[in-house]
Amino acid sequence: MIVVMKTDTPSSEVDRTIQELGSWSITPEKIVGKHKVVIGLVGDTATLNPEKIQQLSPFIEKVVNIDKPFKRASLEFRHGEPTEVLVSTPDGIVAFGQNHPIVSIAGPCSVENEEMIVETARRVKAAGAKLLRGGAYKPRTSPYSFQGHGESALALLAKAREATGLGIITEVMDAGELAQVAEVADIIQVGARNMQNFSLLKQVGATNKPVLLKRGMAATIEDWLMAAEYIMAAGNPNVILCERGIRTFDRKYTRNTLDLAAIPVLRTLTHLPIMIDPSHGTGWSQYVPTMAMAAIAAGADSLMIEVHPNPAKALSDGPQSLTPEQYDQLMRQMAVIGQAVGRWSSKSSLSLAYSGVA
Repeated sequence: MIVVMKTDTPSSEVDRTIQELGSWSITPEKIVGKHKVVIGLVGDTATLNPEKIQQLSPFIEKVVNIDKPFKRASLEFRHGEPTEVLVSTPDGIVAFGQNHPIVSIAGPCSVENEEMIVETARRVKAAGAKLLRGGAYKPRTSPYSFQGHGESALALLAKAREATGLGIITEVMDAGELAQVAEVADIIQVGARNMQNFSLLKQVGATNKPVLLKRGMAATIEDWLMAAEYIMAAGNPNVILCERGIRTFDRKYTRNTLDLAAIPVLRTLTHLPIMIDPSHGTGWSQYVPTMAMAAIAAGADSLMIEVHPNPAKALSDGPQSLTPEQYDQLMRQMAVIGQAVGRWSSKSSLSLAYSGVA
C-alpha cells in the first residue's frame, strides 16, 4: 500500500503523517520523487482501511493498494518513478537508472593474476567502461574447475581500482565472505546460482553497498523480483537486476537463452535498474556484440561484458570473452545505438571519435 501526498505538501505534514502511520504497527517509508512524496506502507496492510488513512491529512492525494507479492520492488511503490542507484567509485559517482546514460561494465570472468587484471582494467577503462568486473570466488558446475583465488583475488581487484579509478563489482557466494567482499566491491554481485539463497540475500540486504542481483537459470520474472524484495526488505533499496540468460531446451548453439523480452516486461513491473549480460546469455563471443546492441535498443540501463587479454588461455569462460580490441570495437558500435535512443554519454571521447567529431 502507498500513500501519495499532494504536490508541495509541507515537509512537516509529511513527517506528521509518517509518525501517525508508524503507530499503526506498520513500517512507513518515505520516498521523495521529483514532484511528489510517496509514503510506502510495509507490513500487514490487509486490515488497513484506505478511507481511514485518507482522513489522516488533507494533503493526502490518494491511497493505493499494491496487489503484487513484491511490494518494495513494484513500480507502484515509487508511484511509477524509476529508481536511480548511485555507485561511488574512485573516479566519481556512477548512476544506474532509466533516466541516465547506459553504464558499461567489463572485465574477466576470474581474476587470474595482478598483471592480467590491472592491464585489462586499463584497457576497458580506455574503451569507456565505468566499472571492472572480476570474480574472486567462482561458483562452478564441476568441483574440479577453477573456483577463483578467493581473498588474494580481492586484493588484486583493489590494486586494479587503485591503478585505474574504476569501480569494482565482484560476486559473494557465502555470508562468511561478505565482509571481505564488501570491503573491496563497490557493487556486490549475487550470482544466478544464489538468487534464491534467502539467508545470503538477507545478509546482503543489511549492507549499505549496491547489489547486483542476477536472474537464476530457471527463475521466472516473479521469482527474480521476489528475491530482490528480500534484499530490499532487509533495508537495502539499491538493487540492480541483471538478466544473464535462462536455461531452455536448446543448448546446442548457445549457452543460455538471453531473455531480452524481460526488459519491457520489467519496465511495467518494477522501478529497479536493468542490466544485461550478453556474455553469459549467449556463451559465445561472436554473438555478444549483436545481443549487446539489441539490449540497448530494448531499453537496458547497463551492459556487463566479459573481456580477457587472451580468451584462449582464460581459466574460466574463455569462449564467451572478448579481447580488449574486440571490446573497443563493440563500444564504438554501442555508441551508435546508444546515441540513437538518447542513452549515451555526451562526454564519451570514444563516442565523439566514432561520429567524426574528435
